[in-house]
Amino acid sequence: MTRILIADDHHIMRRGLRGLLESHAGWEVCAEAEDGYETVDAAIRTSPDVAIVDYAMPRMNGVESARRIHQHLPKVEVCLFTDCEGETIIANALRIGVRGFVLKSDSENEVLAAVEALSKHHPYFSWIVSESLLNHYVKQAANGQQIELLTPREREIVQLVAEGLSNKEVSKQLDLSIKTVETHRGAAMRKAGLSSTADLVRYAVRNHLVQP
Repeated sequence: MTRILIADDHHIMRRGLRGLLESHAGWEVCAEAEDGYETVDAAIRTSPDVAIVDYAMPRMNGVESARRIHQHLPKVEVCLFTDCEGETIIANALRIGVRGFVLKSDSENEVLAAVEALSKHHPYFSWIVSESLLNHYVKQAANGQQIELLTPREREIVQLVAEGLSNKEVSKQLDLSIKTVETHRGAAMRKAGLSSTADLVRYAVRNHLVQP
C-alpha cells in the first residue's frame, strides 16, 4: 500500500487529488494539510511514502515544508505541486531533496506518473519543469556559480511579513525573540536591496513566496 499526504490550501484541490489518487488500486491518502506547518506535522504523524505539496501555501511555503519533512523523515518522497515553473524555485527545491515536480496545469496522468515513480524512489519531472530546469543550469553555467540569496529562516520570515504579520506576531509564531526576527528581516532586506515593507511584499510575490 502506498500512503500519500496531500498538502494544499484549497479544499477543492485536495478533494480532487484525493479522488484521483484513491481511484488507483493500492494507494491511499493518509493525511491532508492546508498550510506548511500542518504539512510537516501531518508528515511526522503519519509517515507517508509520498507527499504532494503545494508550493504556495500560507505560513510556510512548500520548499521549506519539504526541507523540514526531510529533516525528520529522509525516506519520504516529496512532489512539489505548483502553478509556476520558476527556475529558481525548482533549483532551490532540488537542493533540499525534492525529487518530483508537477504543474497544476499538467494532466491527471502526470500526477499519477509522478506518484508511481516516487513510490519506487525514482525522480519525476513533468516535461515543462524539465525544460525550465535545463534552462536554469544552462544560465548558471554561463554566468558562473549562483549564490543562494536568502537563508531558509530569512525566506520564512519574509513570507510571514508579506502575509501581513507584524514582527511581534512572527516572533510568537516562530518562537523567536523580536530582536532575532528584526535581525533576520533586516538581513533579508539588505541582501535583496529592499527599503520598505512594500518592497518586501513585492519581492515575496515576485519570488513566489506568497500568492499575489
